[in-house]
Amino acid sequence: MSGMIRCGVGGWTFEPWRGSFFPPGTPQAKELDYASRQLTAIEVNGTYYSSQKPATFAKWAAATPDGFVFTLKALRFCTNRKVLAEAGESIGKFINQGISELGDKLGPILWQFMPTKKFDAEDFGAFLKLLPEKLEGRPLRHAVEVRHESFCTPQFVALCRAANVAIVYAAHETYPAIADVASDFVYARLQTAQEAHENGYSDAELDHWATISKRWAEGHQPRALPLLSSTEPPHTPRDVFVFMISGDKVRNPAAAMALIAKL
Repeated sequence: MSGMIRCGVGGWTFEPWRGSFFPPGTPQAKELDYASRQLTAIEVNGTYYSSQKPATFAKWAAATPDGFVFTLKALRFCTNRKVLAEAGESIGKFINQGISELGDKLGPILWQFMPTKKFDAEDFGAFLKLLPEKLEGRPLRHAVEVRHESFCTPQFVALCRAANVAIVYAAHETYPAIADVASDFVYARLQTAQEAHENGYSDAELDHWATISKRWAEGHQPRALPLLSSTEPPHTPRDVFVFMISGDKVRNPAAAMALIAKL
């Protein structure tokens, strides 16, 4: 048994991709249509900066094929605050802006924290309790990406496991890499693509991530990655979301497609 593995990039409106990822002459209005047929998921960054209209989410859903999934980066006002326990109003605004229009194409919601945000167990635990389990009867999945070393403690893992919230595994030069499986799905952001490689990563690196992704999907917690907790999560198949983000951004679509091919 194995969960579904989806792989994609961040967004789809990036000018340098025109002619490198998108075929020359592709109308901008058709870029999402094209991208969603080469990839299996896209992480939307625009929702971090501003709210969208319900019609926008409905349009995205209509432009993409069955089985495709969007993950949405939560509005920055939810996470960029001194007291996270006071984020309820902002969280409600984000959740109820019309994301339900995506239907079954709504994937995990990514709650991203600034590198300056430090771990406060009581406040962070209160924030996790504010995340709704369902929207209009549909289960919601939540993932948190933390970027301060103070989160490198088993207590952080325990809080996320209790809330069934995934800890984003970030492959990054400076952000902490936390690979503990904390939820019924796995979310990874690979951020070290290099221009020197046609596909952003060497073939050996792509083989590595393909193997890791399969292990995650089969329910394992790979020991090759850095772990904080000595407690093993339940061994059960999990859906996996892997995004090629940052690094040499021009290479990200090629990296994602190469990983999909290996999978």
